[in-house]
Amino acid sequence: MSQLIRLQDIQATHRDLIGDDYYDPTGKTAYGVNEEKIGKIDGALVEDTTGRIRYLIVDAGGWFSSKEVLVPAGLARIVGDDVFFDSLTKAQADAMEEYDHDYQYSYKEQYEKDRQAFVADTVPAEERMEVADHAYDAPTTLELLEERLTVNKDRIVAGLVKVGKHVVTEERNVEVDLEEEHANIQRTTVDRPSERRIGDVTGNETIEVELEAERARVNKETYVSEEVNVGKTTERHTETIVETIQREELDIDRDGNVVDREGNIVDRDGITAEDVRSARGM
Repeated sequence: MSQLIRLQDIQATHRDLIGDDYYDPTGKTAYGVNEEKIGKIDGALVEDTTGRIRYLIVDAGGWFSSKEVLVPAGLARIVGDDVFFDSLTKAQADAMEEYDHDYQYSYKEQYEKDRQAFVADTVPAEERMEVADHAYDAPTTLELLEERLTVNKDRIVAGLVKVGKHVVTEERNVEVDLEEEHANIQRTTVDRPSERRIGDVTGNETIEVELEAERARVNKETYVSEEVNVGKTTERHTETIVETIQREELDIDRDGNVVDREGNIVDRDGITAEDVRSARGM
């Protein structure tokens, strides 16, 4: 009858057997039916003869104040750092015995306890289920995650244009043709007798002639010399954004064999429960 030991114990005593890439679910977040968060994975139990994970130790603190239970590993669905038990209900977990860290579990004994817990009277009829043999196989499907870049565009104020006006004073020369009258005196020599005597006053001793001239008169009128319209044009450019993303890649042994660090195939059949207990000092 094969015994069940904690994964962390076999990692410590038989590291050369399981290698460095052995899957360890410890610390991952656990979810129950309807993806209800129930706690975390506190470890796993493996067969001492094969090293296969048979049970996950689930800390169901989200459902109970404090309780750890053993859930068949095949009921788990692993997505990244999360473990989903899609069919596990609170009533089923309540019917399970609390995990005892000091007890030596056997695969057959726990197998029988599961068949009682999942169909217990305290479990509602619609939640009762028969546990199939494949429910004890560790998950064979891993969902590999990768990050992808999504680029959104935000509208921002990239600039502000203000258009105003101010007064500029300058001197402007304008040429104007003006007319101005000047006196033109013509004297003509004559020789004819006159009845007037020198000294007689006749009232026509002087002659007045008005001289006219044009003067420039400057007026200023306001005209619209230019119209300014402010609009917007859109220019497009391509910007390269550099960001680091991650993705998960699958680690797989193509032949399904267990290999050590040097790549040599390790025969698990030679490991017994007594070997494990001896290595643990039991």
